[in-house]
Amino acid sequence: MPEGATAQVITITRILDAPRQLVWRAWTEPEQLACWWGTRGWSTPPERIMMDVRPGGSFRLTSVCDEDGRTMVTEAVFLEVVEPERLSFSEAPREGCHEGAVGTVSLTELGDGRTEMVFHSRIQTTGELGGNAQAGLERAFDRLAEHLS
Repeated sequence: MPEGATAQVITITRILDAPRQLVWRAWTEPEQLACWWGTRGWSTPPERIMMDVRPGGSFRLTSVCDEDGRTMVTEAVFLEVVEPERLSFSEAPREGCHEGAVGTVSLTELGDGRTEMVFHSRIQTTGELGGNAQAGLERAFDRLAEHLS
């Protein structure tokens, strides 16, 4: 775990121009997730995404840096799956980054084809790395919004 790590909370709310079921599929189908996951300059090929979307099911993906081929693996276990309202997951520790995280994605149908997405995560890391994580998530959710529009 990084020295000086503390518990940090990240909450990001987005209004997406897509029906809730479509947003749900973007989070739970590898072909959809591959279109938006991660920050620009990184790709996540669908064949490198494994998802068993059920409580206790695993989630593993490998993102690849487009510039130099470096990889970053994300592994988690789904804690709660309430289609199409909520996903909760526990992310495995990532060396040099965090001790692990628990995240929840809540989707609320707003009508007129719009969905409110609230992403909430509790992560044990340093202030700097927590800020980097939030910035990366914001950029990924920008890509999600573009993918859905």
